Amino acid sequence: MRRVVVLLSAAVLLAACSGSPEQHADDPASSSSAAPTTPTTPAAPSSTDATPDLADWPTYHHDAARTGYVPAGPSGKLEQAWRKDLDGDVFGEPLVVGDTLVVATEADYVYGLDARSGRTLWRTDLGKPQPQGDLPCGNIDPLGVTGTPAYDPSTRQVFVAAETDGGHHTLWALDPRDGTASWHRSLDTQPDRNRKAEQERAALLVVDGRVLTTFGGLAGDCDNYVGYVASVPTSGRGATTSYAVPTAREAGMWATPGAVLARNGSVYVASGNGAELHGTWDHSDSVIELDPVTMRERSVFAPSTWREDNVDDLDLGSMAPAVVSAADRVVIAGKRGVVYLLGPSSNGVGTELAQLNGCQAFGGSAVVGRTVLMPCLGQYAVRELHVGPSSIRWGWTRSGLFGAPVVAGNRVYVADRDSGDLFVLARGSGKVLFRRHAGPMPHFPSQVVSGRWVFVPTLGGVTAFRG
Repeated sequence: MRRVVVLLSAAVLLAACSGSPEQHADDPASSSSAAPTTPTTPAAPSSTDATPDLADWPTYHHDAARTGYVPAGPSGKLEQAWRKDLDGDVFGEPLVVGDTLVVATEADYVYGLDARSGRTLWRTDLGKPQPQGDLPCGNIDPLGVTGTPAYDPSTRQVFVAAETDGGHHTLWALDPRDGTASWHRSLDTQPDRNRKAEQERAALLVVDGRVLTTFGGLAGDCDNYVGYVASVPTSGRGATTSYAVPTAREAGMWATPGAVLARNGSVYVASGNGAELHGTWDHSDSVIELDPVTMRERSVFAPSTWREDNVDDLDLGSMAPAVVSAADRVVIAGKRGVVYLLGPSSNGVGTELAQLNGCQAFGGSAVVGRTVLMPCLGQYAVRELHVGPSSIRWGWTRSGLFGAPVVAGNRVYVADRDSGDLFVLARGSGKVLFRRHAGPMPHFPSQVVSGRWVFVPTLGGVTAFRG
């Protein structure tokens, strides 16, 4: 039986409590009819003069559009404020809710830390993580919470997707004040697939009263799995809807940002290589536009090279779509190294508005106005991309580092996978201003910029810097 352990900090003593959170049964009640959150993309960075000490960071790359942009951040040089060793690797971004840093680990623990000191406020146990030795393939051991959680200010809940022993994938709703669980529900919506071959690496998204969770496969693309999205009401009550790529196998949705919300209320996901190699296109190697509630497909794009991409594992699923609201466009790149410019809705194979070589992209981008900062693992660089209505062109390139960039004011922050350093770049030129060592990084590193603080997840914990 799963247990929840909550450690409430007092001046001297930590008191613990445990119990079994209630799981609401599914019912046919309709989902929330609230209007979707409309993402905004700023035209330009602004001054850091009015930067608060801390600011909420409720989801991957700050907002539902995954812009990775905040108007202000730390000034001056960063200094390490604290470093916290936890019980497992941290692959997702931490969340900042008020003064609390919410951090989830591969050991299936979720922590509430005092954001200014790193002191443990509470710890919640979501169960026994899945040992890698009992999986058909993979490269994370153990496998617990991999995707970035999401906070919903409407319900005041943090949503976390955890994998537990037996290949079970469960969505949990936690109170960020003390870590107590109000409900949990299975996310294994594909009964004809092997759930042990599925992995929830992508960030969760809260939109229109729903929590969206995307699934891909393990490293090695083994066994019987398929890329899919599950949409669960934030209340824990009502029907779960889902969309699965109509392919025989694979087409994983595994990019770390997960689903991305656009101004039109649609969400976009990218799928990887599928099983079809010669026949009719199976909607793999694609960008799919979905209704976030019903999970109905609204439009879909794939490059004309989709067959070759499927054969050679050169798919689009390694990066999430970048929604450029200021230009009403979508940008996507994948393992082939080609960047595609799309309209808000696509019409199938080869319907891009423009394409450009130069970025084998993995993970999350940052969007400021009509500029996208691309995480180019193949080039081991961050590249600036300028987006027009029917054209894209390269700006500056900063070689020698790879991670998911975040922009705060006139600075770009990148946690570099190889060096374990946090790089701070000039927004206008890509020039390195300075760097600070954070520690060993996960596969697709990122960071959180919250007011005057920067929090970097590492293999084994979190490192905090303050400006």
